[in-house]
Amino acid sequence: MEYLITFLEGLISFISPCMLPLLPLYLSYFSGEKEGSSALPRTLSFVLGFTLVFVSMGVFAGSLGAFLADYKKIVGIVCGSLVIILGLSYLEIFKLPFFKGIEKSVKVTSVFSAFLFGMIYSVSLTPCVGAFLGSALMLASDSASWQKGLLLLLCYSAGLGLPFIFSALILEKVRSSIAFIKSHYKLINLLSGILLILLGIIMILRSIL
Repeated sequence: MEYLITFLEGLISFISPCMLPLLPLYLSYFSGEKEGSSALPRTLSFVLGFTLVFVSMGVFAGSLGAFLADYKKIVGIVCGSLVIILGLSYLEIFKLPFFKGIEKSVKVTSVFSAFLFGMIYSVSLTPCVGAFLGSALMLASDSASWQKGLLLLLCYSAGLGLPFIFSALILEKVRSSIAFIKSHYKLINLLSGILLILLGIIMILRSIL
């Protein structure tokens, strides 16, 4: 169940208001300057870049949780509370100022530069991506296992990365899909915030009971 949750968190990160509108721009970088050039190889490299960083973060979070295994109950309550706070922030009940993206000029000229861009992207988190990534890392820490932390963040990366790959395959049809999702952002934000809050409550209850 936890793996499915982190996969969905990655998927929701992809369709977030601060991520999805930039998709055509990203894909234009990946398609290169040559007319008819495929965006798929560079997109795959980009996804691999941020997956490597996210998985490393998951291993660290899981290892930290293992180190604090004797305090598992406290760790679970703290992590669950932080996830609830992220959910409340996502619903804009209040704002967390440290979830601000770092805007950089990007020039993707090769598969390798796309890989580097993926790594930069992973540490330049927007508020929406930051909330769900933070939740996934809290789950990894609560698991107290670096192996589980690795798998959890691999699921998160799959949820975020697979839509990129699919979009690269159907490049011409992406714009209409984006317009449809943008028209339902209010509902998406509401459901996303509720999902985070429920997940935090479940983590706390699991630690107490």
